[in-house]
Amino acid sequence: MIKTAGMVALKGGTFQMGSNHHYPEEAPAHMAEVRPFAIDEATVTNAEFRRFVLDTGYVSDAEKAIPPCEAPDLPPEAREPGGLVFTMTDRPVPLGDFRQWWRFVPGACWYQPEGPGSDLLGRLDHPVVQVSLNDAMAYAAWAGKALPTEKEWEFAARDGVSTEYPWGDQLMPNGRRLANIWHGEFPHKNRKKGRFLSCASRQGQSSRYGLYNMIGNVWEWTVTPYRSGHSQAQSGACCTPSRTVLPGQSYVTKGGSFLCAPSYCRRYRATARSPQEVRSTTSHLGFRCVLRLT
Repeated sequence: MIKTAGMVALKGGTFQMGSNHHYPEEAPAHMAEVRPFAIDEATVTNAEFRRFVLDTGYVSDAEKAIPPCEAPDLPPEAREPGGLVFTMTDRPVPLGDFRQWWRFVPGACWYQPEGPGSDLLGRLDHPVVQVSLNDAMAYAAWAGKALPTEKEWEFAARDGVSTEYPWGDQLMPNGRRLANIWHGEFPHKNRKKGRFLSCASRQGQSSRYGLYNMIGNVWEWTVTPYRSGHSQAQSGACCTPSRTVLPGQSYVTKGGSFLCAPSYCRRYRATARSPQEVRSTTSHLGFRCVLRLT
C-alpha cells in the first residue's frame, strides 16, 4: 500500500465480493479480482467541485431542464432544473413509500443542495451532492482520474478484511459512532448533532487503508451498470429515489448515506448496493475518484 497525494494506492488482488446474508441484490457472494489502482482518501468536496466549475464553466445536470423528448412520461414540473431533496417528517410515517420524505425541488443543485435559499456556507469540506453520473465523470476527467467500478470500490471498502464493517462485526463497537448514518427514529427524529446531516469528507477515523467515510455520509457513484443482483434476484431502491429519465440506464451506487438507519435501510455496508439513473441528482449522493496504475 502506497500513499499518494490525496489518494491511497492499493495493490489489488482477489477478494470475496457480495454477501449471502443481507439484501438479495448483494448475492451471491463470489470471488472477484481487481488490478492495482489508487483511490481518493475521501469523497470530492464542495470546494473541489467548485474549483472544477470555476476552471471549466461546467454546468451540472441539475442546472439543466430535461427536454420533453428525453422523458415524455415526466410531468412538466419534474423536467425543470432541480434535484431530489430529503425532508424530515414531523411524525412517524409508514416506511413503505419514500415519497413521504423525498421531494423534487426546482433549483436544487450542487451549490444550493436543498434548493433556493440554501448554500455551501459551513460545508465546503463536505461531499458535493446533487451531482449526476455525468457530472462526476466530467470532474474525474478534469482531474486526470476516473470513477471506480463497483469491484474497485468494494475492494477498497472491504479494507482487506471479511468482517461486516471495516472496523469489525459491530456497527457501534463500545457505543462509538464510527459511521455517519441515521441515529434515531427514521425519518422524523435524528439524534445527530450539528446543522447538517452530512459531515466533512475527512471527518472521523479513517479505515486501515486510510480512507474516510466509505460507509455512510453519502452514497457514491460507480461506473458499473446496475442489474438487480450479482445473481438475478429482485431488488429496489431503498432511500435512493430517482427521477425516471432514462429507464434501464442505471448504475451502481455504494456505501449508504446519512439516511441509512438500522430500522429502515441497512445499506451502510461495503457489500450493499443500490441503483441510480445516470442523470439522477439527490441531496445524499456524491462520488470519489480512482487512478488505475496498470
